[in-house]
Amino acid sequence: MPPKYHIETSQAPNRFPKITRSGIIAWEEGCLKCARCVKKDCIYQVYEKRDLDDRQMLDSLDSACMDCFRCVQNCPNRLIHKGLNPAYRALGDHYWTPEIISELWFQAESGRIPVSGAGYGGPFSGPGFDAMWTDMSEIVRPTRDGIHGREYISTTVDIGRKAMALEFGPGGEIVSRTPPVVEIPLPVIFDMLPWAPPGDNIPLSFLYGALALGTFAIVRQSAINPIIREFLPYAIIYVDGDPGSLHAQMLRSLKIIEVPDGEDPIALQKRFKSMHPELVVMIRLRLSPGARERSLYLIEQGAEVLHLVADEYGLEGGSDPLFIKERMKDVHLHLVDRGVRDQVTLIGGGGIAMAEHMAKLIICGADALSIDIPLLVSMECRVCRRCKEGISCPVGLDDVDPLWGSLRIRNLMAAWHSQLLEILGAMGIREARRLRGEMGRAMFFEDLEKEIFATMGKRG
Repeated sequence: MPPKYHIETSQAPNRFPKITRSGIIAWEEGCLKCARCVKKDCIYQVYEKRDLDDRQMLDSLDSACMDCFRCVQNCPNRLIHKGLNPAYRALGDHYWTPEIISELWFQAESGRIPVSGAGYGGPFSGPGFDAMWTDMSEIVRPTRDGIHGREYISTTVDIGRKAMALEFGPGGEIVSRTPPVVEIPLPVIFDMLPWAPPGDNIPLSFLYGALALGTFAIVRQSAINPIIREFLPYAIIYVDGDPGSLHAQMLRSLKIIEVPDGEDPIALQKRFKSMHPELVVMIRLRLSPGARERSLYLIEQGAEVLHLVADEYGLEGGSDPLFIKERMKDVHLHLVDRGVRDQVTLIGGGGIAMAEHMAKLIICGADALSIDIPLLVSMECRVCRRCKEGISCPVGLDDVDPLWGSLRIRNLMAAWHSQLLEILGAMGIREARRLRGEMGRAMFFEDLEKEIFATMGKRG
């Protein structure tokens, strides 16, 4: 049995004051000039350390306050208040919500999963992944605990085409050719960003993080430079230029390469494999209503890995788009019905925002997943998209130290890995491979709603 996979974490402090949910409002008008101001009694010395970040125009009171409410309750003229921070409400958008962004910041800083002692106070259901619940039937068994080492739970997955049968020669030797397979200890690869500040610092942070975690980061062929070349063993080159410029020596430094879906991606796959037979070729396929038929066709033609990608909100293309979990279920079950699902690796990406989404997408049929925006958020991104319009980043992501960025990514992945172990242990499943397509171990709001209300209004 291989040694247990463990991600080392260490505190990675924020470079800028955090934008917290609540903010302090301290009125000066009406002050009674008490001999002993309640601000002096703050046990955290928040008011004495007060400062202003002139770059973001943020008062340090909001991020330093520990919400003890002592000053609010003890001010005799009620001049100090706590309220919802408008800067917090302005973070992200309808999908990348302030709550998700702040949780990702916490995980990247500490490597821990945010846990609330008050229980879940949100709505029973919602859109996307919120309409799906995982089965925790084994959580009562104390031995099912992979986080603290009382049970071996593997999160390793394989990337590549699988042989369905082996042929042996007269002497017992294997005569059938086995396709190359790459093993990663965590079912996650780092994808290209839909938008990001210019420069090499962000891609280098991804590559350093991939190196530390034993996984891969996708890098555009057009972005390769002498610095990126040093990380080729941990990179997946996405072919967005002339395939002829990728010579055999460079290909031999790679384990996986990605090609876009087009007129004949299989011909491109054969071309690269003729130069480097042990290279795993991944085909990037935009999710759409025709994804399942296209996937089946590519598999029948010999595709090894399909990378099914939604947009940053988890939606496929088309006029009436499905969310990634529905389309992934559709593709997976279609391939199961045709008897070819086990031949290919499916990687899903787009809209993956939280640790729980990793397990949920695997349950829906993915072998592994690709993430993008959460990695950028781990480095204090506000999801303001100013860089998309050529406006300077408010937190200077273009100047980020790649080593600090990779540490934040490692902490984030440690938190996600712990969450996956927790879910696997609670389900009584000992490896991530077994989780794939286990839809019977989850509940889907849409299905429950149909079952409950299907007979209403009908007469017996």
